[in-house]
Amino acid sequence: MSDIVIRPERESDFRAVENLVRESFWNVYRPGCLEHYVIHVLRGDPAFVKELDFVMEKGGELIGQNMFMKTVIETDGGGTAQVLTMGPICVAPHLKRQGYGKKLLDYTIEKAAALGYGAVLFEGNIAFYGKSGFTYAREFGVRYHDLPEDADSSFFLCRELIPGYLDGVTGVYQTPQGYYVDEAEAEAFDKTFPPKEKKKLPGQLF
Repeated sequence: MSDIVIRPERESDFRAVENLVRESFWNVYRPGCLEHYVIHVLRGDPAFVKELDFVMEKGGELIGQNMFMKTVIETDGGGTAQVLTMGPICVAPHLKRQGYGKKLLDYTIEKAAALGYGAVLFEGNIAFYGKSGFTYAREFGVRYHDLPEDADSSFFLCRELIPGYLDGVTGVYQTPQGYYVDEAEAEAFDKTFPPKEKKKLPGQLF
């Protein structure tokens, strides 16, 4: 991996990054995907952390990206705890499961910690993210908004960046509103890219 460079995203990267995200998420969670429109929208959101918006290149080719948003835990005591959420994060489909995603994740998490952020919470697969220090958010006493108490919350993960940051913090995590995009607007945005076939596949969530 000596030819790998991780650097801040530039405005000139935007379209190529959106296309990379589209290729990576296409037909994974639903027929087609929304993630390329989500990242397009989030860059203009007040909660977007520009200093933590990164791309990964291999031999000069764009192969990955990750980004972070500011959000809060609404605590049971009536206050808020400032935290980060993450994503979309992706690696080019032909390079998945080769260590590039972990390298990108670890680098960007390290940068978030260096900026003084206390914790990162997001939705993901513990089998992958557990290798980079994430665990179930419920172990910190943090609940996912709108999720019934008896529902499976194993998708909801957390990593403290400052040890002890969440000590004594219990409450409900709030997904930034920017992630909730209009599907009709996403569909219109997708039409500005080359056509791809939407497929209903086993394991999709939507």
